[in-house]
Amino acid sequence: MPRDRARFVCQECGAVTAKWSGRCDECGAWNSIEQEAASRARPHSHHNAAQLVPLAAQTAPLTRLPSGIGELDRVLGGGLVPASVILIGGDPGIGKSTITLQAAAALASQNETVIYVSGEESLDQIRLRAKRLGVEKADLALAASTSAEEVIAAAEASHPRLLIIDSIQTMYTSSLEQAPGTITQLRASAHMLVDYAKRRGVAVLLIGHVTKDGQIAGPRLLEHMVDTVLYFEGERSHSFRILRAVKNRFGPANEIGVFEMAEQGLQEVRNPSALFLPDDRPQAAGTSVFAGMEGSRPILVEIQALVGPAAAGSARRAVVGWDNNRLAMLLAVLETRLGLAASGRDVYLNVAGGLKVVEPAADLAVAAALISSLTNRAIRPGTVVFGEVGLAGEVRQVGHSDTRIKEAGKLGFDYAILPRAKKLQHGSLSVSQLENLAELVEILRE
Repeated sequence: MPRDRARFVCQECGAVTAKWSGRCDECGAWNSIEQEAASRARPHSHHNAAQLVPLAAQTAPLTRLPSGIGELDRVLGGGLVPASVILIGGDPGIGKSTITLQAAAALASQNETVIYVSGEESLDQIRLRAKRLGVEKADLALAASTSAEEVIAAAEASHPRLLIIDSIQTMYTSSLEQAPGTITQLRASAHMLVDYAKRRGVAVLLIGHVTKDGQIAGPRLLEHMVDTVLYFEGERSHSFRILRAVKNRFGPANEIGVFEMAEQGLQEVRNPSALFLPDDRPQAAGTSVFAGMEGSRPILVEIQALVGPAAAGSARRAVVGWDNNRLAMLLAVLETRLGLAASGRDVYLNVAGGLKVVEPAADLAVAAALISSLTNRAIRPGTVVFGEVGLAGEVRQVGHSDTRIKEAGKLGFDYAILPRAKKLQHGSLSVSQLENLAELVEILRE
């Protein structure tokens, strides 16, 4: 019988090499390569042909199971889908275990069978957290195990509607010789849980650790195997948390749910714009309100800019919550097209509340905040701004303009600055439709 060859696998990215190296050539991680025994090739055997069905065949309607937490259901697209596998990641202490335990308790209160498996905490530690969250009386089945075979055997006997694994990185299968936590064990354990979910029609929720770069630890194959990938975002200095769907086979991606961390766990925030908008204080120069879209939800957020004098030869650019490269582009457009020079000055940009804005529609709001700071003139109170800015200084249309304006009107805003559009329903709001940034400067000078 031929001997199994040893191989070397990076524990960060899953890259396989023939020999050991101190640094992974694929991801650049140091001291991440470990030796693993290669699995033997299976002998060829005869397989039955896969069953083919027509595309036009009737399909059973998709039924969802409400989790009992409205914001979580929004991110999932309406609730838990049977036979789906959900992967949730986030920084340590961000609230992954908290929200899953709250969801498990809420689902158990609907007389649904839920199993919560922890490979990191003892049963007493889970009970202490449940008591802190006020869900200690929930009819919830707990287990402390790191064996994928044991977990699946317990689930087969209980027939749950939801199985929670905290965390997938602690799971291992005894069929492999590798140590728990290795790439091989992670991949094999995840495959077993995915197979169980599809075979038994059970929703499985996996909690995953993240690396220092904010990515879920392990190979990207793990994210490809599951149906939904959720990320918890937020700063520890802020009380709110954002749950974002970056992949969802059963609903829209980029949908967000907003929570506030309180003493009794994560509380739903029904009106997220109230968190990110300024209070009743007078609006200062260098601030604007951006009407953005996060998934299908409109959110209004304050953009803050400060342009100040710089030490000789050392102008700084500091950005929080936005793209640094896009700020550099906007500053170049303002200087080249409008003559507003900021190249020798410090520029600071902040998205209030710690929200991360990624859509190009924020260009016009950022430009308005920068112009307001450069000219030291505050923007008219009750104004929202949105639109994309091109390199020629033109203002381009963005999607969901009507939805953005409607949300602004609900929150008491009465004026909107936006790109020119042929059809626009602006309700009771007064609007200024722009074609270029020069028009924005004229409006802000009024």
